[in-house]
Amino acid sequence: MEKLMYIQTTSEADAEGKLREIYEGDRKSMGYVPNHARVFSLRPDVLEAWRTFQGSIRKNLRLRRYELVTLAAAMALKCRYCQLAHGAVLIKNGVSLDQLRLILTNFKEAGLEPSEVAMMEFAQKIIHNANEMTQADVDELRALGLNDAEILDITLTATMRSFASKTFDALGAKADAAYDELEQQLADLLPGTHH
Repeated sequence: MEKLMYIQTTSEADAEGKLREIYEGDRKSMGYVPNHARVFSLRPDVLEAWRTFQGSIRKNLRLRRYELVTLAAAMALKCRYCQLAHGAVLIKNGVSLDQLRLILTNFKEAGLEPSEVAMMEFAQKIIHNANEMTQADVDELRALGLNDAEILDITLTATMRSFASKTFDALGAKADAAYDELEQQLADLLPGTHH
């Protein structure tokens, strides 16, 4: 067991069975075991189910849309780890560091498509006040060309991020070392950390 977070987590050396397979797969695909995997290490079946659930949502949205909605939700949740992780994906997929800084500062003025801004606003309203959502919120996305399945996908992306971000923050999961450089470049725009 190792103490990287507020709870004990299972180290790579101590991982057995399904957790060992997950850790080995992460090391092979990413080059390291991410802290989001470690936070779930006492319940590898939950980690596996969460990744499957996340993947089933993500496959229905274009990568850029998925990442912008996820980033918007992470911003509303004030989750530093998720903002870095999903900001990094956007940078790897054509968003410049300057544009990412603009998105984090005020995504409405960051040169995004009107539909992207609307999706991000929708995601943030879900995080802040889901009980205040109305037909008009959905109709605004429809007017921008989104169909109901896409609107469901955006909603699921935001609500799934709430589960993940709140779990990571509640148990002290820090951003992975792989994001150190980006974290320095965005430090003035990211929520504070108590770690």
